[in-house]
Parts: sequence; structure tokens; C-alpha cells
Amino acid sequence: MSEYILEIENLTKEFPGVRALENVNLKVKKGEIHSLCGENGAGKSTLMSCISGVYPRNSYDGKVFYKGRETNYNSVKDSENEGLAIIHQELALSPYLSIYENIFLGHMETNFGIINWNRYIKESKNFLKTVGLNEPPETIVSKLGVGKQQLVEIARALSKKTELLILDEPTSSLNDDESEKLLNLILEFKRQGITSVIISHKLNEVLKVADTVTILRDGKSISAYDVKAANLTEEMIIKDMVGRDLTHRFPERKSSPGETIMEVNNWTVYHPDYHTIKVVDNVSFKLRKGEILAFCGPMGAGRTELMMSLFGGSYGYRSEGELKINGKHCKLKSPRAAINSGLGYISEDRKSLGLVLIQDVKTNITHSSLNKISRFGIINSRSEIKKAEQYRKELNIRTPSINQYVRNLSGGNQQKVVVSKTLMADPDIFIVDEPTRGIDVGAKTEIYGIMNDIIAAGKSVIMVSSELPEALGMADRIYVMNEGKIKGELSKEDATQEKIMHLALVG
Repeated sequence: MSEYILEIENLTKEFPGVRALENVNLKVKKGEIHSLCGENGAGKSTLMSCISGVYPRNSYDGKVFYKGRETNYNSVKDSENEGLAIIHQELALSPYLSIYENIFLGHMETNFGIINWNRYIKESKNFLKTVGLNEPPETIVSKLGVGKQQLVEIARALSKKTELLILDEPTSSLNDDESEKLLNLILEFKRQGITSVIISHKLNEVLKVADTVTILRDGKSISAYDVKAANLTEEMIIKDMVGRDLTHRFPERKSSPGETIMEVNNWTVYHPDYHTIKVVDNVSFKLRKGEILAFCGPMGAGRTELMMSLFGGSYGYRSEGELKINGKHCKLKSPRAAINSGLGYISEDRKSLGLVLIQDVKTNITHSSLNKISRFGIINSRSEIKKAEQYRKELNIRTPSINQYVRNLSGGNQQKVVVSKTLMADPDIFIVDEPTRGIDVGAKTEIYGIMNDIIAAGKSVIMVSSELPEALGMADRIYVMNEGKIKGELSKEDATQEKIMHLALVG
């Protein structure tokens, strides 16, 4: 028998106007952890979708062999029946069902049309123990955090007797502690003989767990490395990913912050459903003109809730406290009022809160600034096209056309569309929440360059980031939050990862 559980030969996949994959070759050994790396748009997720039946066999050219046999999958159900499971970056759980119902959804057995619920509650406990999730099986999934939902997805995959597990950006929405637990779980699966394929932009995690790394660029397989034999480094991976050396991941800039442009005093935000619970508790901070101010802390620290509440009350039952912009007291009762007061907000959840996926690039860029391209309520189509083309070129948005649907773009290019929309609104203060989540190192460097250009134009940036190297590399000052409170403040010169973690956990 072959030592390879998965073999791909000359796989080519085309979409209208775009060749996403071109003669890709890949071999995955039984029982190994194999990582797939590449820039956004390189074709990683598309390749895995072809393998798992998301795209049926007749939609691509080339051959896929699984356990020595050529596949002919026309749906995900076909691949799951043979022990191949894929977990996408956007989790596919039913939020209103319980944990155990999600685990067995779609493959419950019945007896004369009746389901033995007690059996599945009992069986689910074994899978939850395997993935290390200590929650009652009856818990509704929407009550869980993202990290725990990720474990439910993995438990569901294991319930289907999975032999090959594909994980697309499994740690992109997790904090460091949750990521560590998930990586250890994948290593445990390896000891149990389960093969894993991981798509990830977090190269430190790749090098920590992967046995083999395959790199895609522009839809082609560029290289494959045995991690230990090649003494593989992040720099080697990056060079193959982007086709060049990235000597400065955090572009240099001269920092000279000016006067205070924004001041928040004693800011408290109450939970939208449980009106007596304080999600943000008596927070005060200042933002200066021409600086990047970072907010760090663990997941659930209240950073996103703080920023959304400041942006026109986008979060919370109600907010209390004082907000000053350019020395003036502000009562911002809507996002439109926030935009009119010089605030711009780039959400961590670009697909739900930043973009309209069923609209094109042009519309997404301009829809927050229609007053600038319209007169008497009528949009000037020429002006709209001109503005959209301007930002497409300036931010290097890789799209065949500004009329392309945003849902068809890679994550990095979707993020650039969100940034373009905010730039067109021309705020004085940019609030950017996890600006590089789920995008590759090349696109990250481009986003960092855009942030530096914003500062060079005399504007200010508040950045929420869970990646400590990013905060340390970009910020002039760092506030550390946990449990809805600010635990401390660090200057660029004093800040280290250890100090940030100490403040977050100890205060």
C-alpha cells in the first residue's frame, strides 16, 4: 500500500475569468501533520474544497487519490462517508441547537423514525472528552465562545470516524491560550494515527506542529519541505509564498504624536441582553494626533465592545461616560453620527459587519460616502467608478474588475476593500479591530503600510490586536485590557510580550 493517504496530480480549477489553481501537485503521508501555506488568493482553500467535494469532481481537471483510490466526490457527504472531514474558517454550526445535536447532525440513526436522544447525549460526552471540552452536551452552541465552538466542530468531525482532517485557519479567531490547546490536540490526533492538513498564516504555529509544508503561490504548487530535514524557517516560507524577501514585516516610520485628539473618561458599557452586567467598566484613555494606539488583552477582555460602543453605540444596551473629540463633548447616537464626527471603524468581522458580500467592489467602497458622489439624492456613476478605481490601484486590490462580487475575493483583498471604504469616508480617527486577522504576511505588510500612510497624513489610529508582535511592531503606546477594565499602559520603548501578558493576567 502507498505511504500517502492523499495524492493530488495536476489539479486545475477555473472560475469565470479567473484560474484559481493551475497544475497543483500535493502528497500527504499517512499520520502526518501537513501544512499548506500561501498568500491570500494563492488557492489553498479552493484546493481543499476540491479535495473534500465542496466543488464536485466534474468542476476541475486533474486527479485526486485518497487512500490509494481516485476520488469522484460530488458533495461533502461523499468525502465524509470515506473518513475525510474539512473544517472551514467560518464555522458551520447551527447556533440554536445544542452541542450534541451539532455533533451528530446529519448522521443520526433512527428506529422507526424515532431518535434515541439519550444515546447521542451519552456518546457526545466521549467526543467532548477527546477534544477537551468540559461543557454539558445540552448547552446551546451560541452560548459558547469561538474557541469552544471550534472544538465542537472537531468533535463533530471525529464522530464521523475521520482519518484525514482538514482545518482551514483553525486558530485565526483564537487567543494564544486557546490556540496552544488546539495545536496540542492536533498533535494528540497524530499520536492516534489521524492525518491532519492545516491551512494557516501563523507561521510560528506551522513550524511548531507540521511535519511537512507545501507552499502555493498564484494557484501553483511552488515547493514542499520536510520541516526537520530542511531546518525550515519562517523566512524560507515567506520567500516562497511572496516570491521575494520581506526584510521588514513592520514598515518603519517616524513617530511624533501631537496634541490629544480624542479623550474617553469613565466609559462603561452594559451588556445588550443582560442589562445589569458591565462589559466595559469605567475605562479612560487618550489618543493623540499622529499616533497608533493599540489595545491588547485576551479574548473577551472587552476591547471590541469598547470600540463598537464608541462608534455610535454599535454595541451595548447603553453606555455611560464622557467622550471628547477635538476637545468637544460628543453624544454619538448612531454610526452615521460617528462618521460625521470624524470616526471610522473597521470591524474584526469583515464579512458580517464590514462588507455586503452580494454586492460588487465598487459599491462596497462607496456606500459609506454616497454624499461625496451624489447630488440631490442621485449618484454620479462616473464619480463612483473613478473613486473605486482610485482605491483599487492605491491599495493594490487584486480583482479582475471593480464590478466583481466581494464574496469572490480573497480575505486580504476583502480587507483592503473595507479599508478603502473607510479611507473614502476620510475620518480623522481610524478604529481598526484585528486589521490583519486571517490574511497572509504579504497582505499584512501592505495593511501596515496603509496604516503608516494614515499617520503620515496627520490622522490617528486605534488598533485592537490579539497578535502581540503586531502591537509591539506598530504601536506608539499600548493599553492592556482584561475583564472590561484597563489593566495598564505601556510605551513603545517599555512594552514587551511578557509585560503585556503580566498586566493582562495580574494587573
